[in-house]
Amino acid sequence: MKRFFVTGTDTGVGKTLVSGALLAELESNGLEPRAFKPYESGGVGDAEFLRRRAGARQDLDEVCVARFRAPLAPGVAAELERRPVSFAKVRRHLERAMGACAVVEGAGGLLVPLDGRHDVADLAQALQLPVVLVGRAGLGTLNHVGLSLAELARRKLPVAAVVLVQSVRGVDASVEHNVRWLERRHPGVRVLGPVGFHAHPARRLAAARRVVAGLAKG
Repeated sequence: MKRFFVTGTDTGVGKTLVSGALLAELESNGLEPRAFKPYESGGVGDAEFLRRRAGARQDLDEVCVARFRAPLAPGVAAELERRPVSFAKVRRHLERAMGACAVVEGAGGLLVPLDGRHDVADLAQALQLPVVLVGRAGLGTLNHVGLSLAELARRKLPVAAVVLVQSVRGVDASVEHNVRWLERRHPGVRVLGPVGFHAHPARRLAAARRVVAGLAKG
């Protein structure tokens, strides 16, 4: 089976880009991946992007179960909008719908609340999928990736890879050193990237696909 749970060290680090690239690569390998963005706040742009990268075989309701208007953590948005979503219901939906090949993208980082009792890491733990951790290719990522890997280890969750993404334009002296230092500090963890910055969406996706191609193949 080819299944992944994609999470990030923070919001805006490139999770959706990496998830879409994984789906596109799985699709190009002759598989029929299923895309899931079970929780999304502030619209359904990410879910729709993933749906299309997976071949547009699913309807949006299958891809995204819990949608909120406010661009906030899902748990916060659900409380403000007085629309609680059952964690158990989302879990059952994913377990039933994933099939043999799937990419599930979380919301924000591991400890982002999904409701009053559960966070993104709880969903990853419930599904027991190999985790792809996406981090920013820039200053601070050694700390952020390290903290996220510590939480994944504490929960005994398997890590498929760490993928670094340069999500903003400009020169950052740390970028050329981060992969080497992450590999040194976390032996046994596969570190991919960085995906370079590209302003054009198609070039950005193509660059991400090159980085995750090996992961999609096995």
